[in-house]
Amino acid sequence: MSLKSPEQKSGHLVVPGERLGVIEEFIPDSGTYEKNGVIYSKIVGRSLLDLQNRRVSVYPVVDGVVIPKVGTVVIGQIGNAQSDNVLVKIFRIGKKKLSGNFGGILHVSDVSDRYVDQISDVVKPGDIVRAKVISDKNQVFHLSMNDKGLGVVYGFCSRCGTLLEQHGYDLKCPKDGNVETRKLAPDYDKEDL
Repeated sequence: MSLKSPEQKSGHLVVPGERLGVIEEFIPDSGTYEKNGVIYSKIVGRSLLDLQNRRVSVYPVVDGVVIPKVGTVVIGQIGNAQSDNVLVKIFRIGKKKLSGNFGGILHVSDVSDRYVDQISDVVKPGDIVRAKVISDKNQVFHLSMNDKGLGVVYGFCSRCGTLLEQHGYDLKCPKDGNVETRKLAPDYDKEDL
């Protein structure tokens, strides 16, 4: 797909990851990112080619479309876990619920200010967490829970899936008595989902 005929491309609907041009032709602007010299759309929106200033940008289709940005606090559910990171399905940004969801990664080095050996010591699949976006490099949202107010807001028993109740610094399953540890948010079990 070439931008040799920009009038055909400007104003067209584009989706994240859609190729818009190359840095030899254009300067990437809002709503875009560049990888290996190629400019791609970061969001769903309409492409805009500013031929005078040689800039390409993408504007959201709908006002108020919310995407995670560096520094925003998100709510998500822990998915697949490795030994040093977990995938997080982001479904809320700040107080705004999303119609779809975004994926994020939480690395063991970003979960606590103390040393954590394995990420499963502080979060488990199914848990609902509050985290902050610390990077969106390569279109991957990197998250951190290493801050006041961040952490697990709802934890579920790794044996039976029951919502865990807080007992001091630990969590206990009311169904089978299983005791587990998490990196808890200060308002555990109070977040309005």
